[in-house]
Amino acid sequence: MFRSIIGDVGHFLVLTAFLSAVIATIAFFRSTVLEKSASLDNEDKLKSWRSFARVFFYIHAVAVMGVVTSLYVIISNHYYEYHYAWSHSSQTLPFYYMISAFWEGQEGSFLLWMFWHVLLGVVLIKVNKTWETPVMTIFCAVQAFLASMVIGAVIPLIDLKIGSSPFVLLREQMADLPVFVSNPDFIPEDGSGLNPLLQNIWMVIHPPVLFLGFAATLVPFAYCMAGLWQKRYKEWIRPALPWALFAAITLGAGILMGGYWAYETLNFGGYWNWDPVENAVYVPWLILIGSIHGMISFKNSGSALKLSVILVCTTFILILYSTFLTRSGILGDASVHSFTDLGLSGQLLIYLLFFVFISIFMIAWRWKALPVTEKETTVYSREFWVFAGISVLCLAAFQVIYTTSIPVFNAIIKAFGGESNIAPPADQEIYYSNWQIWFAIGIAILSGIGQFFWWKKMNPAKLWDAIAIPLILTLVVSSAIIFFAELSQLSYILLTTAAVFSVLCNGSILYNVFRNNYKLAGGAFAHIGVGLMLIGILFSSGYSKVISLNNSGMLYSKEFSDQMNQENVLLWRNEAMRMDDYELIYKGPRLEVRGMSGFFPKNAFVETMDADIVLAKKDIYNKDKKLFSKGDTVNIYGENIYFEVEYRKDNGQVFTLFPRAQINPQMGLLASPDIKRYFGKDLYTHVSSIPVADDDKKWSEDQDYHLQVGDTVVWNDYITVFKGVDLEKDLPGLTFNEKEFAVKSKLAILKTDEDIVAEPMFVVKDEMIGQIPEVFEDLGLKITLVNVNTETGEFHFKVNTTQKDYIILKAIEKPLINVLWIGTLVLMLGIGMAVYRRYTEFAKMRDKGLE
Repeated sequence: MFRSIIGDVGHFLVLTAFLSAVIATIAFFRSTVLEKSASLDNEDKLKSWRSFARVFFYIHAVAVMGVVTSLYVIISNHYYEYHYAWSHSSQTLPFYYMISAFWEGQEGSFLLWMFWHVLLGVVLIKVNKTWETPVMTIFCAVQAFLASMVIGAVIPLIDLKIGSSPFVLLREQMADLPVFVSNPDFIPEDGSGLNPLLQNIWMVIHPPVLFLGFAATLVPFAYCMAGLWQKRYKEWIRPALPWALFAAITLGAGILMGGYWAYETLNFGGYWNWDPVENAVYVPWLILIGSIHGMISFKNSGSALKLSVILVCTTFILILYSTFLTRSGILGDASVHSFTDLGLSGQLLIYLLFFVFISIFMIAWRWKALPVTEKETTVYSREFWVFAGISVLCLAAFQVIYTTSIPVFNAIIKAFGGESNIAPPADQEIYYSNWQIWFAIGIAILSGIGQFFWWKKMNPAKLWDAIAIPLILTLVVSSAIIFFAELSQLSYILLTTAAVFSVLCNGSILYNVFRNNYKLAGGAFAHIGVGLMLIGILFSSGYSKVISLNNSGMLYSKEFSDQMNQENVLLWRNEAMRMDDYELIYKGPRLEVRGMSGFFPKNAFVETMDADIVLAKKDIYNKDKKLFSKGDTVNIYGENIYFEVEYRKDNGQVFTLFPRAQINPQMGLLASPDIKRYFGKDLYTHVSSIPVADDDKKWSEDQDYHLQVGDTVVWNDYITVFKGVDLEKDLPGLTFNEKEFAVKSKLAILKTDEDIVAEPMFVVKDEMIGQIPEVFEDLGLKITLVNVNTETGEFHFKVNTTQKDYIILKAIEKPLINVLWIGTLVLMLGIGMAVYRRYTEFAKMRDKGLE
């Protein structure tokens, strides 16, 4: 009963959220109009309308929370009659990945976005009464559009679909499936599960932070629109600025967390691939940074107001544009990350165009009234350097968004009956990097020089005094880096020099500012962080080194690319292999047990029909502690296989890495790296190919052997001695009565490093005879005890051989990647300090009644 009701409750709450947002928009709009025509008669009306608007916003907030709760209850309780739960979760999904399953689909991600808007809206009402009604008008209008994306209704007669509901039943979504024709009440026992690549702790954190950044960009946009609407052209900057900084830190952190997830989870060897979906959030962040500089410039000197208005609006519009790009299906052939089209592309386009129109209209309407400064801008003014920096940021953003939008241009041309053969770059990583490196050089130089102009008036003499020491140190430090790192490419040399220059200049500024007032040091910290990030990006990407070179002369497979054959090493199990400065030994596949740390040998368990359950073959210990007894049922993460690879260095250092692989029926081999971290570099290791699954392995024809105890034979190049047999009455997973038993043979397989005991069995149970073979994947050997001749004392063995166990592995050294991560933290620290400073300034003015 509850299972069916909760979906209806969810539908009801979605409609409530939409209608209450619409009513709140109208009520806040009416309140704003009454505020403008202030009079004693209007005062009561104003209070009434404002209270009415707040009530409906809070109803909206409760409804959104209710929708979120309803959907999470459906997912976490495995109500697979709902299409969303069936599509994104499964029985074995841990609690924290249930959270990821919530926003894996489009509907869930829209709800996450709305959830953050609700919280931010409540904060806005509480902290700033002066701007409440006009800002909340814009805010609620956006929320109404977002709520419409999850309504999931079809308008009769015109057959127009509005939104996609997360509460649709599986039988409604897949009504044509034969199982629903024969049994309409059919409920699957398990769901499809979460995308394996998303089963990473960073995917639990990254989307909420990213969507908080999305949501936060609405606040400065709403203040800007409110300022234009109410002719408060200058006043909106102060309350909007801390929110713009907050948006920058959350959106930036979300982007960087996504990059770190890619680095840890994917196997392309990096953290940024210039995928269109990545670009779609990178561009708004660049423009947002430009808008912050413009707003600060206006606060300090009264310049760049028009530029700030344009950039704040553009940031929000680009957020909407990125939503359209990633959810309309238009990037389907250009990106592996974009959502599939749920039939909402038209609605998304209307959403985008509505706010584009509103923005252009408001800016054009108030353009002439926007105040401008008469102050002359010279090359020695900070306004000049701020404008130059903003220009470089905008050009960098334009280059990326123009190329990313090629599929959109093609679609527009096609919509008007034309044909367009414009194709996105074949190698997008090289294409974008070759462009963006020059913008990065410009940003580094400007962030170094511009900071001196920020803090004091400059002339040629003062500039030289300020810049001389950082410049000399830059030449010394960058020359040393260029020499020792053997940099030869001009763009790399220039970027290194510019980044070092930026760090040293801002370090000089930081030293002086920190002595006087540390609260003013946010900008210097942020720019130092950018400089460090550029150095880290340059070396970790431009000078990463593949050390797993194939020097054997062996072609692994004709189906592999030349690069695959050349840049990977083949490791046979338990055989040492030389790779650069390391000796590698592949120890075998490992399993991860639920609720326990570490990994366990796969051959210590017996597989069952359930991929997530195995049985212990024997007692399993960790040092002296017994973890499992023979026959114990053990819950594992069945989708994951880890490969233990031991690294030995000539200096005696020994460490072990466990790169992971998942075999997905649709996506094939999904490899995730394991990383050995040094101070100056990372050693990044992932498997590129593994043997086929046991069921698909090709074994040789049966080879029959009739042995007596003490006989010696050679199987697959291994000397094997038949040691004897034991009678077993207790086997994992089997229960014997008095007449039932198993005969366990013991064979010693002699190896150079260790002897292995094989124990194939002959089982008599339920008046039938069966065999339990012993399989050694590392030796490519399967031994079956077929029968026992009690008269002659001979034991009949069947032997099959196959290829020995192996993995093909790639290893890459990534120098100075820690400089990138350190720079990221320093950048976040700097922006965080700026948020605190600007909010404190705003709060002081508000408390004085000046906001």
